[in-house]
Amino acid sequence: MKIAVIGATGFVGSNLVKEAVSRGLIVTGIARNIDKITEEKVDKLAVDVTNVQALSEHLKDYDVVISAYNAGWTNPNIYDDFISGSKAIQQAVKDAGVKRLIVIGGAGSLYDNEGNQLVDGADFPENIKPGATAARDYLNILKEEKDLDWAFFSPAIEMHPGVTIGRTGNYRLGKDHPVFDAQYVSKLSVEDLAVVILDETQNPKHHQVRFTAAY
Repeated sequence: MKIAVIGATGFVGSNLVKEAVSRGLIVTGIARNIDKITEEKVDKLAVDVTNVQALSEHLKDYDVVISAYNAGWTNPNIYDDFISGSKAIQQAVKDAGVKRLIVIGGAGSLYDNEGNQLVDGADFPENIKPGATAARDYLNILKEEKDLDWAFFSPAIEMHPGVTIGRTGNYRLGKDHPVFDAQYVSKLSVEDLAVVILDETQNPKHHQVRFTAAY
């Protein structure tokens, strides 16, 4: 299987690349600065994802594209840049003739027990709200996509560098609501996020829907 990982040097993307390589897949890492891709046995590609024509040319003949695109949490224009970048990736995948697109989004679009999205809650962290709102709004855009076999993944509420559990290979799947453990905690390591996504890549179960996972 031949896959491309967009955002291959980021917190999520680098772990996706590592997991994919460990499974023996043919992997291309796409990033702004490919010098940061340290994993061996990876083809490296530096391309501006907003250049739809250039990106689509490079994506031809891939089985799956995984987008861990991030416009930068400190970027003052993160909302607009995330939306435009994500839409460009989506179009490039279609133009390249790739049928399968898996997008890594955020937990903010998940719903609480009252039917409200987490990003709209009063206690949602302000520093990540613009990016989380962009991911939520892009999910609504992606839901209108009828030609691609897409899937949108929302991580657990606690999925960040502070979660140091490592790779266990264990997780439970959900759809539009957070997956909680017995202590009402929604947590997942980035290493196990990569396990979830590569399991979905090799054995797809989610088609034109959003899903989530946690311990």
